[in-house]
Amino acid sequence: MVYLIAKNTLGVIIGMYIKRINGIENVPEKGPYIIAANHASYMDHLILQSLWARKFNKVMHFLAKKEHFEGIQKFWHIYFGAIPLDRRAGGKDALEKAISYLKNGKIIVIYPEGTRTLTGRTQKGKTGVARLALNAKVPVLPIGLIGTFHILPKGKIIPRCKRAVINIGKPMHFEGYYGKESKKNLRIVTDIIMKDIARLSKQRDGC
Repeated sequence: MVYLIAKNTLGVIIGMYIKRINGIENVPEKGPYIIAANHASYMDHLILQSLWARKFNKVMHFLAKKEHFEGIQKFWHIYFGAIPLDRRAGGKDALEKAISYLKNGKIIVIYPEGTRTLTGRTQKGKTGVARLALNAKVPVLPIGLIGTFHILPKGKIIPRCKRAVINIGKPMHFEGYYGKESKKNLRIVTDIIMKDIARLSKQRDGC
């Protein structure tokens, strides 16, 4: 269901909001991996999901805050394979579920900032992305999204007629940190990822 919607319906519509995709050759051909991107708009979900469905015939799973599973919007997140994350409880259950997905060969999308930016600028990343990468032992694919904030900023419900650029970086591997998930190392790995996301989104990092 997710794949068909993203590819055959939304993919065509969302494609009109994409100006250019750079680095498509960096996407792994197989195996599980984590997509880590900056987060400025709900368009981020739509653009990534439809792009992966149309270009790579892949379905991805997002980590989304638990509040998104309340009210009418819950149907949106359920159909798009989102994993509910309770930020007040530290997100432990969601991270464990995401790790199990990765170990079963799936693709997980996480926004290390934890929430959409109010200004369009990147914020300091949270360490959940590092916990996923080191526990599941999978690479991280950094992505910089440029322009999605201007298409649909937080608080707006109707997309503007603007177009986004997607910059896909090279997969990042952190084998040297496997089995060494101290708070210090989690912060180091997170900051490395955020610096690449900031570079790809043409911003200064918020570390």
